[in-house]
Amino acid sequence: MSQQNKRARDLGIPFDGNTGKYNAITDVAGVEVGFTTLIEGNGSLQKGIGPVRTGVTAIFPTGKNYTPVFANWHCLNGNGDMMGTHWITESGFLETPILITNTSSVGTVRDATLEWMDKNKFYDNDQSFWYSYPLVAETYDGVLNDINGFHIKPKHVWHALETAQDGPVEEGNVGGGTGMICHEFKGGTGTSSRIIDDSLGGYIVGVLVQANYGTRKQLTIAGAPVGKELSNVFLPAIDTTRERLSKKSDLSENGSIIVVVATDAPLLPHQLKRLAGRVSLGIGKTGGIGGNGSGDIFIAFSTANTKAFSRTAETTVTMYSNDLMNDLFAATIEATEEAIINALVAAKTMKAINDNTIFALPHEEVISILKKYNRIN
Repeated sequence: MSQQNKRARDLGIPFDGNTGKYNAITDVAGVEVGFTTLIEGNGSLQKGIGPVRTGVTAIFPTGKNYTPVFANWHCLNGNGDMMGTHWITESGFLETPILITNTSSVGTVRDATLEWMDKNKFYDNDQSFWYSYPLVAETYDGVLNDINGFHIKPKHVWHALETAQDGPVEEGNVGGGTGMICHEFKGGTGTSSRIIDDSLGGYIVGVLVQANYGTRKQLTIAGAPVGKELSNVFLPAIDTTRERLSKKSDLSENGSIIVVVATDAPLLPHQLKRLAGRVSLGIGKTGGIGGNGSGDIFIAFSTANTKAFSRTAETTVTMYSNDLMNDLFAATIEATEEAIINALVAAKTMKAINDNTIFALPHEEVISILKKYNRIN
């Protein structure tokens, strides 16, 4: 996966904390990310034909091998879906890849993931029976995509799974984030990472977001009111006679954000619940409020304790001290904030159904605003 798009730091946007090599979720060893991106057609919406602006994102916590990891999840606002969380709550383990797509494709992605797992024996035995609950999350891309044309097919899910790899991660209009909108600019996929101090273990926290939430006036970058400064320019051009919107720039009730947090710190499920909860603060730093129409759902997992899972035997695990977790909390908040801004910076202007157009975050204007508020020189 190539890093062709600009990232927030390329614009001089300041962030706290130290990043990993790739400044991505894949800085956590073993994590792999894959995408399928579908961009087809232009003009008027024809259900089942297009235009198509959607995709699938796949994340493997420990590569393409069956290694259940400790996990837990948190919901800031529940107008959305993350399938597969109930058993994580009960068992404490994530046993499947994580998939992110659009709202109407969750079922297809779930079924296709099960088929992929079956073919590749992505489970812990060769018995004649097994069961699993793939973790599949969604955000709504129906402003730009023929969402109820059901263009995501099993082959697209398989492609995202089979092409997942470590290293640099693409951002912006890619994978499940292809047709997404964030703070009324083009949003999508973003990622970032943080490394805590060696004295606390030198552990890594990596975050990947599918950002599709927020109003223009809320957008905050490096503490500056960027959205308010850009409140009358680069506004979405939406055919309001066809879309369920009250005005051209009112996209606040069509959004959501899915966030995946990975760490190599030896956290147990109750600690991962705490880590996932801190994602909310990172979203808050960009101006998000967890609005009524938003599905803000987060999953956190640890790649440590890889021998903890057993169906038959007692196991021994390592647990990080609760009293030392503040730096992991800060790392999660910082990486979430930067991942969202990376998604905005990388995304490009997109025109799609009925010529609905969502503009990219204007880089030069953002730099000027940050200079105005003394965030950069």
